[in-house]
Amino acid sequence: MKKLFSLIAVTLLLVSCSSKKTTTTVEKPVKTVADYAKTITAKELKEALYIYASDEYEGRDTGEPGQKKAVEFLKKHYVDLNIPSALPNNQYFQEVPLEKTGSPVVNLKVNNKEYKSVSDFISFSGSNGTLVSDEIVYVGYGIEDEKYSSYDGIDVKDKIVLYKNGEPKDKSGNYIISGTEKSTGKWSNFREEIRSKREVALKKGAKGILYYNPDVYSRMAQRFGHSRARLALKENETKETPDEVHFILINTGLAEALISDISTNDKAAAIKVPVTLDYKTNKEDIFSENVVAYIKGSEKPEEYIIISAHLDHVGITDGKIYNGADDDGSGTVSILEIAEAFKIAEKEGHAPKRSVVFLHVTGEEKGLLGSRYYTDMAPVFPLENTVANLNIDMIGRTDPKRTEGDRNYVYLIGSDKLSTELHNISEEVNKKYTNIELDYKYNDENDPNRFYYRSDHYNFAKNNIPVIFYFNGTHDDYHQHTDTPDKIEYDLLENRSRLIFHTAWELANRDKRIVVDKATE
Repeated sequence: MKKLFSLIAVTLLLVSCSSKKTTTTVEKPVKTVADYAKTITAKELKEALYIYASDEYEGRDTGEPGQKKAVEFLKKHYVDLNIPSALPNNQYFQEVPLEKTGSPVVNLKVNNKEYKSVSDFISFSGSNGTLVSDEIVYVGYGIEDEKYSSYDGIDVKDKIVLYKNGEPKDKSGNYIISGTEKSTGKWSNFREEIRSKREVALKKGAKGILYYNPDVYSRMAQRFGHSRARLALKENETKETPDEVHFILINTGLAEALISDISTNDKAAAIKVPVTLDYKTNKEDIFSENVVAYIKGSEKPEEYIIISAHLDHVGITDGKIYNGADDDGSGTVSILEIAEAFKIAEKEGHAPKRSVVFLHVTGEEKGLLGSRYYTDMAPVFPLENTVANLNIDMIGRTDPKRTEGDRNYVYLIGSDKLSTELHNISEEVNKKYTNIELDYKYNDENDPNRFYYRSDHYNFAKNNIPVIFYFNGTHDDYHQHTDTPDKIEYDLLENRSRLIFHTAWELANRDKRIVVDKATE
């Protein structure tokens, strides 16, 4: 009995001691924005890009089967992450109506001599029918500027005009318009020159344009001389559109047959020669797709931060697939990783205060068509409620022309154009989190490349929505079949993607919407 009492006493003592023991709970550390940024990794970017820029996607040409595979890939990514679309029935695809114009059949006869398409001329535009004239008006450089005009005293209404590339110099060798040894981008850069000089001729009433530019003819013949289709946004059926003017690039043989010393002669002259131009083409309606997904804001869901990149590339030429790994596979997979980081944060109770939109636009390579459709015709989210657009176009490589500075850099374009506050936020976020060298070389308004106007952010900027365009510059593989995923520098792609994520996070979570202090009319 004594032993029994002793046993009971020991048992009660143990129970008593056990009841006084304190249980320790280990709490998980609260994650920060830096932790979510670290989920964006070079490994995952590489895995996605090797799929997206593979031969299976056939260069992702707008409206073609490869581009359809690309949008399905993007949709699957968002479905797998459980990131919804704001489109009806959660479709993800915003259909973009396009008009596809097939390769024209063009016959050109000048002074009773027949000239051949591609070898003698390249037709960029025109309307079906026959154009007949007994005169061509040569207007030198084709410039209309307050410092110089090629059209003084010249009437070109309903006539065919001929002008050449470049701009005039004074006797000392300086360019007249700029007043320096450097030409202007507007009148000499090929992309800008085409637009600027064509607009002048159209305003003057020209019904046809012959453009002489020996510097680019062989390149344009290789790119556009074969069977091709041109895409444009399908306009409203009720909208009246005038017949398209005939715009033709001519070679040296045809140019010198009209003005023998055209390379040195910029004096306007009427050339009395008969011209006959027959133009026939066919048109069809097609659809391409923007892909739209978003994470709804927790406090200010009616305000939107849009992160964009173009999903298309240039397709297949001469049997070679143009994979577009940098242009713009790099921007596309960057958005996918950024979206995943935001989703992880949301699942862990850190949803953004403002809504964050992941917008993949089509038709950038055809003239910023998808982004223009979004902003000008069918915005999914109200433009007046769109706080900013962060646009990503080529961030996976380095610029071989950039011989000085850190390898870990990115070009920023447009950050200060509309909002001083956006620019300052971008700088502060970078200093705090990523320390990438921010290079503003191409942000200069006088940049002859005019990159500010050449990617999808511009369609937002023209609507007074502050933008930042992230860009690594061009390289030898730009728009070549050699732009492949093995050449991407994935550590840089990771760093740049994290910078964009941090910037988007800050914009989405600030108490007040950024101020637009430099709005344009």
